Amino acid sequence: MKKIGLPVIYVFLVSALVFTSCSIKKMAMKAVANTLTTPEGGTVFTGDNDPEFVGDALPFAIKMYESLMVTIPQHKGLRLRTGSLYIMYANAFLQTPASLLSAKEYKKQDFLMKRAKNLYLRGRDIVMTALEQVYPGFIDNLNSRKYDKALAPVQKPDVPFLYWAAAGWLGAFAIDPFDMKLGLTVPRAAAMMDYALRLDENFQDGAIHEFYVLYYGSMPEYMGGNFKKARQHFKKAVGLSKGKSTSAYISLATTVSIQEQNLDEFKELLDQVLKIDSNSDPDNRLVNILNQRKARWLLDHVEDFFLLADDSQTTDSEDAPRDEEEF
Repeated sequence: MKKIGLPVIYVFLVSALVFTSCSIKKMAMKAVANTLTTPEGGTVFTGDNDPEFVGDALPFAIKMYESLMVTIPQHKGLRLRTGSLYIMYANAFLQTPASLLSAKEYKKQDFLMKRAKNLYLRGRDIVMTALEQVYPGFIDNLNSRKYDKALAPVQKPDVPFLYWAAAGWLGAFAIDPFDMKLGLTVPRAAAMMDYALRLDENFQDGAIHEFYVLYYGSMPEYMGGNFKKARQHFKKAVGLSKGKSTSAYISLATTVSIQEQNLDEFKELLDQVLKIDSNSDPDNRLVNILNQRKARWLLDHVEDFFLLADDSQTTDSEDAPRDEEEF
């Protein structure tokens, strides 16, 4: 029997150790990823009561998730968490602050909006990749407008992926509606959100209905905008959230109420936003606090959105000048 030389044995041993080391490392990373992507893990951000603290921490957290995702590219939960955090950050800490800037700060506003659009699309692409990994051909079918073929295999547990991918997609277009290339792809995002609604109408206590308040209320008619549908989804969103969410109120106020120049409704909706106890929904405390800040700003800047009567030109009859004969 031929003896195996010692150098050969060493090679086998080193290879086994390297393989074992890589396996242990990968297992450890998966364990970390599983821990970070539990439903409870997300509330660390959304349940916080200090927006500035979360805003400062999120960029580092997102890049940490993304670094881990690069190492474990097939981890669905990690892709969903990374992509959704990009989209949330773009909305809460870039687009919203930009929308509250004065006209004099148009350069800063433009810079923030461009950043928001970029991150919306980055988040969308990360989530879309997860759908493609589970359902090969998903993206090609969607791009070819074979919506039924693309979406038919998708199951209810994947509704969060449809929701966040579509939200990032449409969020980017809302920022830059003159991007015609992006605009032509909007029906694909709408198809995903429509299917998500069919699979789980009650998703996150009415989150899809909240989205549609903004969608139908802000889109032009030729792209599907419809005030009646916006109001229908508003009622469903309020009902499903049991009145604990501020998002539907502020979405209807900033779209339909302004476009219809319904000042009374605008004020009533924003007053309701301020009445909601931000602690009534601990998991979404951050969103409610941010929406209440925005509501106060909007109420302080009503004249920027509504044509108000000029008091200087309307006088009571007793203050009106009288003819000289009356003196």
